Amino acid sequence: MSSLRIGLLTDVFFPDQNGVSTSVLLLQRELRRRGHQAVIMAPRFPGHRDSSEYQGVLRMPSVVNPALPRQRLAFPTRRRLPGRFDLIHTHTPGSIGWWGSRLARRWDVPHVSTFHTHLERYTHYIPGLTQLERHAGFVTRVVRRFYSTADLIVAPSEGSQSMLHDYGILRPSVVLPTGIDEALLAAAPDQPSPWPAGTRRLLSVGRLGHEKRMDLVLNALAALREQHDAHLVVLGEGPQEAALRTHADTLGLRDHVTFLGPVPFSDIGAYYRMAELFMFGSDSETQGLVLIEAQTMGLPVVAVGAQGTLNGVQHQVSGYLVSPGDWAALADHAATLLAHPEQHAAFRREAHTFAAQFSAAQMAEQMLDLYSYALSAARPRVAWDSVAGTPLTLQAARNLEPSVHAAQNSRKYGLRGF
Repeated sequence: MSSLRIGLLTDVFFPDQNGVSTSVLLLQRELRRRGHQAVIMAPRFPGHRDSSEYQGVLRMPSVVNPALPRQRLAFPTRRRLPGRFDLIHTHTPGSIGWWGSRLARRWDVPHVSTFHTHLERYTHYIPGLTQLERHAGFVTRVVRRFYSTADLIVAPSEGSQSMLHDYGILRPSVVLPTGIDEALLAAAPDQPSPWPAGTRRLLSVGRLGHEKRMDLVLNALAALREQHDAHLVVLGEGPQEAALRTHADTLGLRDHVTFLGPVPFSDIGAYYRMAELFMFGSDSETQGLVLIEAQTMGLPVVAVGAQGTLNGVQHQVSGYLVSPGDWAALADHAATLLAHPEQHAAFRREAHTFAAQFSAAQMAEQMLDLYSYALSAARPRVAWDSVAGTPLTLQAARNLEPSVHAAQNSRKYGLRGF
């Protein structure tokens, strides 16, 4: 494939550290390593200057998002464009994402979009929006309208692909997980251990918001401590931090939990390396990228299995998945692994093996296959209308003409096919 000019447009990016930011950055790096001109367009943050690790990032003027003060509301402008793109890949349905959709239509180039976030789970951050969604389906309609402008939708997991169907989005979709850069995680410099000496080292990583259900992990820790001297380190920040600290105090965990705050992505591998077990309570993930990061570093996982996380752990092999809300099961499985060193060591080996299929290099190659497919039709939207809503396979995207590709292929391309 000749060099492509690819616009990666996102309303969420570093220094706002989360799964979307990581996904966009790793994809861009792999595309650029392959000789493509991949440019990230993201909001500007006051006082933040991109370091040398962020190459090819263009920042758009922005203000504080009045609804979500920790995020920025961007005002994209064509003056910041480095030129015309051959393909636009949007990652969020915000102002930059919508701008990307309009650019693709104006330039008559393919619009690929990744479905990263189940937005209804975040309506509680905006006063009145939960009621508006419940009674009028406001968020659902916005999401459906945005992703219906895409020529091809990338879903990070089968669970997230099913969400697209629940939204009533009738555009072709392909399951392709976000990749992980093992070398980047492994290269993280050693850090001072935040765990007290002699304790069992538990780790959880994520935004401290209600939808991430860190309260379940704290409940599990309280139960687990009846059998093991366990200490939990939490990496991340968010609006629920004060409430979670209070909850920990109520459970008698003040001295057994360390809220370490956000950690630079270049350092996070050190904490995965030091930990014995990764705990995760969220039931709203489209993939659960931190689960794959942990397993990449050989860290067994005990997590809630729901939506995107269902395919993110090899149950009873690289970790355990429990039903949403079941903190007692989280504690029981964690206790089992901590009590049996041989089983824990076997899970470590299997975790690393399982996560290897999600390498950033492999995922980027398959994303390029999708880009090639999207570019192969002079007018992709016309060609794909006849198969609207059909789950595609990567093989179909590689081999079949766009006008006939998936009418005869309805199999989903699942995580375990990689």
